[in-house]
Amino acid sequence: QVQLVESGGGLVQAGGSLRLSCAVSGRTFSSYAMGWFRQAPGKEREFVSAMSWSGGNLYYADSVKGRFTISRDNAKNTVYLQMNSLKPEDTAVYYCAADIAQPWVAKIAVDDYDYWGQGTQVTVST
Repeated sequence: QVQLVESGGGLVQAGGSLRLSCAVSGRTFSSYAMGWFRQAPGKEREFVSAMSWSGGNLYYADSVKGRFTISRDNAKNTVYLQMNSLKPEDTAVYYCAADIAQPWVAKIAVDDYDYWGQGTQVTVST
């Protein structure tokens, strides 16, 4: 059974930074592509960033490009999302997800991911 556990969310002022972590257990972490998504109240879950198993294939949503950085440590079975220059519109529950079908490709669609974490709240105040 694959489990994903996010941590690192919290309350931060606009312009501040947070680093989210997602610890994965249950299978060989290096065989997954990983993604980060977020969902604000009343909105659909949206893509934030994704990385292939090797790290060679990366995508970012336009809204976070230049501010957020995805990374992974396969030795620690963990993927990270460094979030800088946070804005109030970044407020959402952030989810990590794992794709085992095509780990060499970073994907942006919710339906492409097989496993999900429970989410961590990020709140950015003005």
